[in-house]
Amino acid sequence: MLEIISACLWAIVTLIILIIGTYFSLTLCFPQFNIKKIKKHLFNKNYKESLKTLNLTLAGRIGVGSISGVALAIYLGGPGTIFWMWIVAFITGSLAYTETFIAIIYKEKTYGGPSYYIKKGLKNKKLAIMYAFIIIISYLIGFIPIQSNTIAKSLDVNKIIIGFSLSLISFFIIKGGLKKITKATNILVPIMTLIYILICLIAIINNIDKFITITNKILTSALNVKSFFTSFIPTLLIGIQRCIFSNESGTGIGSIAASSSKNQNPSQNGYIQIIGIYMTTLLICTITAFLILTSPYQTLNLSNLNGIEITSFAFNYHFKSAGKLLLNISIILFSFTTILTGYYYCESSINFISNKINKKVIKIFVPISVFLGTIFSPTTIWKSIDIMVAILVLINIYTLYKLRKEILKYHKKYDRI
Repeated sequence: MLEIISACLWAIVTLIILIIGTYFSLTLCFPQFNIKKIKKHLFNKNYKESLKTLNLTLAGRIGVGSISGVALAIYLGGPGTIFWMWIVAFITGSLAYTETFIAIIYKEKTYGGPSYYIKKGLKNKKLAIMYAFIIIISYLIGFIPIQSNTIAKSLDVNKIIIGFSLSLISFFIIKGGLKKITKATNILVPIMTLIYILICLIAIINNIDKFITITNKILTSALNVKSFFTSFIPTLLIGIQRCIFSNESGTGIGSIAASSSKNQNPSQNGYIQIIGIYMTTLLICTITAFLILTSPYQTLNLSNLNGIEITSFAFNYHFKSAGKLLLNISIILFSFTTILTGYYYCESSINFISNKINKKVIKIFVPISVFLGTIFSPTTIWKSIDIMVAILVLINIYTLYKLRKEILKYHKKYDRI
């Protein structure tokens, strides 16, 4: 039943993402390709604040979707899913800019995001509360549990011990609020990204002779229109699903973290968030894909998949006994930073619904969610995530389109600065 609902929703979401992403690309003169302005705004006088916000959003974007999610995409939809992830990343770069831009316009202090621009821009409080509620639920039963589930799957340690340890560490960091979370992500994100890139590059360089063959595989698999319904459509849909899950573009989620920035210029914040999309999909997801595709992953016969099993196989293939250790370090860092950011998204959404709700409630529920994730079935978690992400995209894209005239007006004003 969940598969049917997910398939129907994603058929609609795919069409909408491509159409509206293209629309904002054309309307805003392709901000995602304006390298000059992206570079200019990253290294402006507020670059330290910009980097803090970018690290916070990257902590949310670069999670297991960039490691196990990519592996799952390749296993289920073939190498061609990577091509569609690239295409969608370029198209949705405009959406990352747009949702961040309008979020900064309507933010309140350090809080912002779709709920705020739905309420204040669209004047639809009920839909805004619905979005905030879905964010809370999607993180507590989807995004956060899949992180701890991936850690549990990758470590040869008792799941109860892993769950308890992760819950405890998460609790002590989120107890300190946004300042502690930002401090943690500012330290962990650059370290984890650099470590993972270096590891994957070693494997890719060692197999550089296979580069052209792998690229050809990706392209032929993606453009196999002869098997339109059995190959092309599933590959396209899975590629888009995994791309949006990995970089969150179009969901509006990234704009929640971006709103914590002290930089009040919406255009500058928008351009900086495009970097997050490219780093997540075009860099992290791509090198993960090449690592897997240069291994004999097709020999695996798996069920109840998380996806990390395939990546683990590839790491062991390339790095022998050291592979598991290298992957475990990456998984723990990637997953843990996403858990921390997930807490902030839940806190922001609770604050929107009512600032009278005691924030301590979410500080208890997040560690519980972390613990339960270690014992839940990954298949059920992934199916739940796919449905909730599709709903978030539909609400967010609908809102952005309704506010298109306002977005264009403000864009013309701030993009000159």
